Amino acid sequence: MADALELDALWAEFHSVVNMTSQELAAWLRVSDAADAAEESQSPPEHTGSPTGEHVLAILQKRRIDLTDDDLDVMYEVVDTVTAETDPEYVSAHAPEHESEAAETRRRQRLMTLGHDPHRPTA
Repeated sequence: MADALELDALWAEFHSVVNMTSQELAAWLRVSDAADAAEESQSPPEHTGSPTGEHVLAILQKRRIDLTDDDLDVMYEVVDTVTAETDPEYVSAHAPEHESEAAETRRRQRLMTLGHDPHRPTA
């Protein structure tokens, strides 16, 4: 388990990059999962969303004191992924100006599965 200062910093950074509420994320995971099931012509599964997205949702519903080591691992992963994919240098290198609207939509959907809506203004 991380020390108190490291945990405080991770908690703040996680909640900074995860800019969707737990209700918004839960709704998004249901919608995205239903769309995936429809594309694959399957009936909707009992659990919705990606495993990481579901874990992010569970973390959002926890108190800091209740975090597990697995929670911390997911929090670090989400912070690293969102930070990298929203860094202007990364975006310009991996998403040229001629990038298709479909590619941008997939990028946004991938980030939203982690609880980050890149179209939402930052505070």
